[in-house]
Amino acid sequence: MPTSMGMAGGPGLMVAVHNFSYGLLTPALAYVMSCLGCFLGLRCTTRARAVHGASRVRWLLLAALTIGTAGVWGMHFVAMLGFSIPGQTIRYSVPVTIFSMLIAAVVVSVGLLIVGFGGDGLAPLLTGGFVIGLGVAGMHYIGMTAMRMPDVMRYSIGLVILSVIIAVVTGTVALWCALRLDTLWSAIVACLIMGVAVSGMHYTGMAAMHLYATQAATGMAGMQGGASATSFLLPLIFGISILTLVMTAVISLSPTEAEIRRDAELIERIASSHSRH
Repeated sequence: MPTSMGMAGGPGLMVAVHNFSYGLLTPALAYVMSCLGCFLGLRCTTRARAVHGASRVRWLLLAALTIGTAGVWGMHFVAMLGFSIPGQTIRYSVPVTIFSMLIAAVVVSVGLLIVGFGGDGLAPLLTGGFVIGLGVAGMHYIGMTAMRMPDVMRYSIGLVILSVIIAVVTGTVALWCALRLDTLWSAIVACLIMGVAVSGMHYTGMAAMHLYATQAATGMAGMQGGASATSFLLPLIFGISILTLVMTAVISLSPTEAEIRRDAELIERIASSHSRH
């Protein structure tokens, strides 16, 4: 569970923060990023259902990578570009930020593999959704600890719990969509809904956070190290965005689940025909 972050000496007055420093620009871009990542992940998952063994694992891992990095992590840090504290410059710990990305990708991978090889029952769906939800929430709060600033960070427990519930429900719905939906239009609708859910979880978590001023002498220690958003986050987000767009185009042009199944059936018929002769 998230705890306070800052120096000893106790919090002072609450610090005013802005989550929408650029208006609706950053929430809109974050939503688009989340939708793209989730769309690509869903399309990879439908292809995973049509294959078996190592091929299924590769498709599921690719789906997890895109959902975790673009759909979840990318959404979070694009939204964080709009987060500001008047009179302060927020810096980010590079190792912690990268670690939060790895957490998202790894945990989503575990959830997808549970469902991908656990059958169509309710238990794998709920288990996988719970794991993914905890991973999404964990990524958010670990990502928040990457911030370096001269303030004490505390959380409203009720809103934290609500954000985790939203994340778990989102993860379960995402898995249900991956298992049940196979058409292009259904994937588009599903990713639009998932984008709303991921964004809702993020801003609920942000609403749970409160910052309190510290004494200047101790607070400056919280700003040591780290990189600014423009020098670190922007290039990283830009690179992930370009890669996501390219992968979306490649996956969209690759054979669909139905085409993969038809090809497999054709190869099987040809093989059986040759064996009879």
